[in-house]
Amino acid sequence: MKRDFYQILSDWKDKNILTPLMVVGARQVGKTYIIDKFCKDNFNDYIYVNLMENPRIIEIFAQNEKVENKIKEFSLELNRDIKEETIIFIDEVQESEDIIQDLKYFCECSFPYKIIVAGSLLGVKLNRFKKSFPVGKVQIEYMNPLSFKEFLWALGKDKYVELIRECFKENKKMPEYFHNELLNDYRLFLCLGGMPQVITKYISEQENILTYNNTTIRSIIDAYISDMGKYTNNIYEKNKIERIYKNVPNQLAKENKKYQFSKIEKNARMRDYETAFSWLLSSKLIIPCYFVNKFETPLKGFMNEFDFKIYLNDTGILTELIGIPLVNILKDEAFMFKGAIVENYVATELMKNNIDLFYYNKPQIMEIDFLIDTNVGVIPIEVKASDNIKSSSLNKIITKTMKNGIRISTKNFGLENNIKSVPLYAVFCIEK
Repeated sequence: MKRDFYQILSDWKDKNILTPLMVVGARQVGKTYIIDKFCKDNFNDYIYVNLMENPRIIEIFAQNEKVENKIKEFSLELNRDIKEETIIFIDEVQESEDIIQDLKYFCECSFPYKIIVAGSLLGVKLNRFKKSFPVGKVQIEYMNPLSFKEFLWALGKDKYVELIRECFKENKKMPEYFHNELLNDYRLFLCLGGMPQVITKYISEQENILTYNNTTIRSIIDAYISDMGKYTNNIYEKNKIERIYKNVPNQLAKENKKYQFSKIEKNARMRDYETAFSWLLSSKLIIPCYFVNKFETPLKGFMNEFDFKIYLNDTGILTELIGIPLVNILKDEAFMFKGAIVENYVATELMKNNIDLFYYNKPQIMEIDFLIDTNVGVIPIEVKASDNIKSSSLNKIITKTMKNGIRISTKNFGLENNIKSVPLYAVFCIEK
């Protein structure tokens, strides 16, 4: 399966290979697959170690020994010589703080070690790291579920990606037949989401989406819920994490989508759930979108860290948690959670382009779904689930404050009154 992340791995190989690479991302986003493929494609000598399957390696690095002695024992344990051309991939590295700490040695020693580490809940582990983290001695990269662009690649529609980019750049209408076909692909993506295992199963079995067996995505959700008990202080914290996560769909369905902890538990405040919220942020299972009180760059300087919306990292998971009949999505019918699902999809696509998310909402005055920092300043974005393009808030903010805006909807590409029309299938084109 073709992934953008492969290019990140290639760039590391070409420019920074002697600095250990740490890949962070939620469970099941495809970290192991793409790193394994990269190592096999580019190196003749490859050592793969999964710490969940080989606890002896954890014991070796836990010893109070010099790192060079640990490496010798590591080599003996695996019965493999480590040569200059060897690439080492340590999976599930969150199981060993000692290995993470020792990455500094791999970076600084004279022998040209080439090492990649990755793991589930690695972000959470790092957030609660007790040993000395090798700051500046590790290159950290984040991996996400498939974007819609990558979904098109998986469907064998590579040429559509270039056509979308061309129409986006030139504000040129997509031919109507292709426009409707891509909208259908986008709705299919809302149903499946971007988890590689789900997409691979759907494509390989050529399932009818209306009779789609959701056991794969359900098993991923169950694994996420199970993970919430890891690296927590007690069962109460685990329960709070689960409550925040499962309450996201209901919060997004509200008119005011600001996340309110009082909707989880009467009289609850953020301070009661701060640790649990931090766990979810570190796990990469949620995407925050913070309120700002000024439309100036950098937006982060004007955000309120206690006022935010929360989106799930995968729209397929959101759709499954809500339990919406897939036929409603595929036929583009009206239903209560439609706007929430579409807005969540847009949030995930922007996040996959490393765009920080912000919003503005003053009831009865103005509501802007997303505000983003770009190289041409702050851009407001309004999201529509259909072809309804009435945008009083977007028109108001452009007239008073900004020169340009983006409206995302089912409408074709175009530019009118300084508002750029972007079809929902082209959100991946929006970059910093």
